[in-house]
Amino acid sequence: MNYARFITARSAVRKTSPIRATADIVSKAPKSLISLAAGTPNANMFPFKSAVITVENGNSIKFGEEMMKEALQYSPSSGLPKLVSWLKQLQIKLHNPPTIHYPPSQGKMDLCVTSGSQDGLCKIFEMLVDPGDNILLNEPAYSATIQALLPLGCNIINVPSDKYGIIPDSLTEILCKWKPEDSKDPKKNTPKFLYTVPNGNNPTGNSLRGDRKKKIYELARKYDFLIIEDDPYYFLQFNKPWEPTFLSMDVDGRVIRADTFSKVLSSGLRVGFLTGPKPLIERILLHIQVSSLHPCTFSQFMVLELLQQWGEEGFLAHVQRVTDFYRSQRDAVLAAADKWLSGLAEWNVPVAGMFLWIKMKGIPDTEQLIKEKALKKEVLMLPGNAFYVDSSAPSPYFRVSFSSVSPEQMDVASVDKRDETGVQVCCLHDEPFRT
Repeated sequence: MNYARFITARSAVRKTSPIRATADIVSKAPKSLISLAAGTPNANMFPFKSAVITVENGNSIKFGEEMMKEALQYSPSSGLPKLVSWLKQLQIKLHNPPTIHYPPSQGKMDLCVTSGSQDGLCKIFEMLVDPGDNILLNEPAYSATIQALLPLGCNIINVPSDKYGIIPDSLTEILCKWKPEDSKDPKKNTPKFLYTVPNGNNPTGNSLRGDRKKKIYELARKYDFLIIEDDPYYFLQFNKPWEPTFLSMDVDGRVIRADTFSKVLSSGLRVGFLTGPKPLIERILLHIQVSSLHPCTFSQFMVLELLQQWGEEGFLAHVQRVTDFYRSQRDAVLAAADKWLSGLAEWNVPVAGMFLWIKMKGIPDTEQLIKEKALKKEVLMLPGNAFYVDSSAPSPYFRVSFSSVSPEQMDVASVDKRDETGVQVCCLHDEPFRT
């Protein structure tokens, strides 16, 4: 892989921060090291001395005075070494990336912790996107991704999708505008990467099937583009076995995968992680060194202590409990939709995630309906146009989040009313938050 051709001029000139480099040295050095290098505050002056955090099984995470000093201090930009190591082993267990033992320059799998997956995605885009670049993305798409890409001046090419995710034949039709060898000529401006949320896509709830992923990956190899696998709902897949990931089939080192603990541990801790080829992860780390410096040390310690207490099997058992909960939530929102919208709207059954994507029949645009009528009933949803590059275009869709309300509230929040067109409308409560 020629990674240099993907990297922007901004990213290419980044160099290691000498100050940040000392944090890595200190994290691996013996306690006897006398460091006069880093400008770290004296931890004895921190007012927080200890903490005990109770977890759901009755166990606790204890921060003694020495551990608290470490948890409140600066830490390596890549993440706490023990957490990085734990997460690498998790990725190997779940995905077994072919690049595990590759030489670093040839795309060896690497990993860094980020301040939530959104922070990681923004740094990926900064590393890869120059004005005028062609980017592949399947609409409707996560709105924050669209808003992160548009200011970078790229051309976003929509790849058609259906309830099974991106349609490989449609992607092939788009790529046929170029020849495979055009990727070696910068003037041809072949697509740099494909961005997709493969499981429980926000907003549609659709998931990309494994057989389609294989075809898409082969197209990525043929036309030499990267794949950004943004998978915040990976752990919320309702059916077993879980679909294979792009990372699991990445023989070239062309996949950058974004994961997060926001959906299964805590959204407020802001702990995510990126997995991908070492030459690209290193570029991202150089950006972290001069922006956020590192993810929150205290949050990382909380996650690390919990994961070490649980072990891999304990973590996956917790994931199963979370998945079971969201499956029941999905079933409840489907029951409410069947009750109030049967014959008036259409939708696909989500197989992962937190969202139901509803298309109203006979209503060309839901934005005013939501702003003028649903809000008066103290019900909030997101109109469909929020998830398109051209957000001014009308959309008959709206997104319902079933994550945070009870089945009883879903039904009570359903409003049976008639507007001036005589169309019945169903309004379901939505919490439009994502990490």
